Parts: sequence; structure tokens; C-alpha cells
Amino acid sequence: MAEGGQAAVAADEDVVGASQVRDLEKKVRELERLLGKKTMEVEILREALDTARAKKPTLPLVSWKADASR
Repeated sequence: MAEGGQAAVAADEDVVGASQVRDLEKKVRELERLLGKKTMEVEILREALDTARAKKPTLPLVSWKADASR
């Protein structure tokens, strides 16, 4: 531990406790999990939207030309 502290000080880096490192690693894992969940939700919603668009009936085009006989 003393060697690690000396190396950090020599490299002009902050020295943090192991418990703080564990807490930050836990937070990173939680954020990665949430990101994965949101990514899956987006993919599911995109697939649902694509499916809905494919099933939506298309209406025939209507010609709005003026009828001369009227």
C-alpha cells in the first residue's frame, strides 16, 4: 500500500480509499445496467413502430380535379 501511495504521489494523482473505489465501481455497474435497459426499451419500441407502420393500411390517392359536368 505504501508503494502504491508513493507511486500516486510521484505521478501527481489523487489518492482515494478502497471503499470509495468500490462505491464508484458499484455506481458505474448500476449506470451500465440502466443504460442497457434503456437501450433494450428503445429497440423494442422501434420494432413495434416498424411493425405498426407495416400493418397500417394505405389509403388510395384521391384526385381532386374539378369535375366539368357539375
